[in-house]
Amino acid sequence: MFDASLLIILWELRRASMRAKIDVNVDFTHKLYASLMLPSLSNAAAPLSLIIGSLCIKHPNLFGGSEKLDVSLNKGLSDSNVLIAYRRPRPEYLAQHCFIIQHSFSPEIAVHGTPVQNFSHSGSGGVNLSQFSIGVDLSEPASSKWSNTTSIKFENVRLLNDDGRSITCDLDGFPVTCSGSSHDSMVVLKQESRYAKANDHSFSHFSMQIEQGIPVLSKWLIFNRFKFVARRGVKLGPAFFLASLTGGSIVGDMAPYQAFAIGGVGSVRGYGEGAVGSGRSCLIANSELTFPLNKMLEGALFLDCGTDLGSSRLVPGNPAQRQNKPGSGMGLGYGLRLKTPIGHFQVDYAINAFHQKTFYVGISNLIS
Repeated sequence: MFDASLLIILWELRRASMRAKIDVNVDFTHKLYASLMLPSLSNAAAPLSLIIGSLCIKHPNLFGGSEKLDVSLNKGLSDSNVLIAYRRPRPEYLAQHCFIIQHSFSPEIAVHGTPVQNFSHSGSGGVNLSQFSIGVDLSEPASSKWSNTTSIKFENVRLLNDDGRSITCDLDGFPVTCSGSSHDSMVVLKQESRYAKANDHSFSHFSMQIEQGIPVLSKWLIFNRFKFVARRGVKLGPAFFLASLTGGSIVGDMAPYQAFAIGGVGSVRGYGEGAVGSGRSCLIANSELTFPLNKMLEGALFLDCGTDLGSSRLVPGNPAQRQNKPGSGMGLGYGLRLKTPIGHFQVDYAINAFHQKTFYVGISNLIS
């Protein structure tokens, strides 16, 4: 059950929203079974440590000039994210500005996690990422098919152990930052372009991101990171076929946590998060065929492949080789997609190249 103090906080938020005409959405869930908990920095005896959920506050007219303020908080058992976004109205033919402050915390499993059970799962490596960023996004007026966003932000990345203390090395004694200290700082200029086209029988989507680390100070990271995602969907009678290709590369200064991680949901199913490999480059191909079983239920067949293109040895400390990650992998399987008025439910059964079997369960678009 919730603590009385939490109920009081939520009641006060509701009263404040009524006075200021602020939209407030709260979705907090209390974990009932401690056996489902992941390792957390929080004291398990603390009531809030067992609560997961999200809090969203939206103010549509902050200073009386249609300025929009969005504040969101997402909390998991072992991760959290706080985002504050402020938007000023501008004419549609001008670039739209959005000022953003963000702080996130999460276990660094993708690179420093240890693969277990024939690479089907990844365990904690005792390294956690605490990231703070502040900057501005500029969204250019979109054409019929293209949209472009440019952002510049300051980032500070700090590495912590499971006790919440700053660290400079992982459990094997290798540096976890590029600077060699407990944190890295950088100014990042990012350009993202998106293309989308759709009709009744197919759709195409392409996005490209280029990030440039700007050397404001001598100790700050200087790098160039490139990533692209291409998707194509085609209707084949009652069935639908979706294929995607993802790739990327980074040159210049690099910390291990910046490596491209391969494996897991959204990458190569059948493997744990980052269990296939982590390198300076990556190439991932996904394909899925869905077909209707009835009005609400669909079946799915999928095949995922990924490789680090032999670039894992170029990551500082070579964490992938020390964890015996294969560097390339393939997963295939089948699943079910259930669409209901309250949300979409997805179940996948995947087998990796080591014949290890894994279940994935997903829920999305739930109505609060």
